Amino acid sequence: MRPDKSDELVIALRNAGRDLVARRSISDLEQTLAEIVTSAVDTVPGADAGGISMTENGHVTSRVPTDEGVNKLDQLQSELHEGPCITAVEDPPDDGVVLARDLAEPPDSDRWPRFALRAADTGYRALMSTQLTTDGPLRAALNLYSRTPGAFDDAARTVAGLFGVQAALLLYGATNSSQLSQALATRDVIGQAKGILMERFGIDDERAFQMLVRSSQDTNLKLVDVARWLTTSEKGRPRA
Repeated sequence: MRPDKSDELVIALRNAGRDLVARRSISDLEQTLAEIVTSAVDTVPGADAGGISMTENGHVTSRVPTDEGVNKLDQLQSELHEGPCITAVEDPPDDGVVLARDLAEPPDSDRWPRFALRAADTGYRALMSTQLTTDGPLRAALNLYSRTPGAFDDAARTVAGLFGVQAALLLYGATNSSQLSQALATRDVIGQAKGILMERFGIDDERAFQMLVRSSQDTNLKLVDVARWLTTSEKGRPRA
């Protein structure tokens, strides 16, 4: 790669990262994912479209695709359990980037025969998937599509790999922020339920919590569901 081209790619990557940090809402996972895909398509040489595949409990879902064709191809990979994004999530190379230079020709058409045929029919000939997460129940890959055979060269692969590392950090932050928000909401509703019981029965905090736990065990419902039912029911009760 020429030095000036290398500098250009580094600058593009740095700008993409700066824009992601400046514009994202880290508490909004969907917005963060959309920012990642948009910046990746704008930054990685040769990319025409993109999306993110996320795997939970063995099921792959397509998130924030840039067009309906990408959505269908991401879903197809899930249905067939075959394709670059599946490989990126389950068995990636050391750099985390799986590259299909031309899905209409060997060796890519031989590696993913069922998916490659359908993808080529939709007009997308090259696909590059970058692993974003490596462990835990949630796994993800950034998928970049091109209508041009051989569009993704070594420079594009390098940028996609670097971008994937950066995107993975943002995805990690957004996911954990979402989980934290859920945890805080759960804590609040349990606190409200304990307050209701303490006022109604004249008991302390510990006893109120024990009542919630016992109700959870007796009804085979989660503690937070019992608490949510109690707070919802209390709101509908007429005041004396």
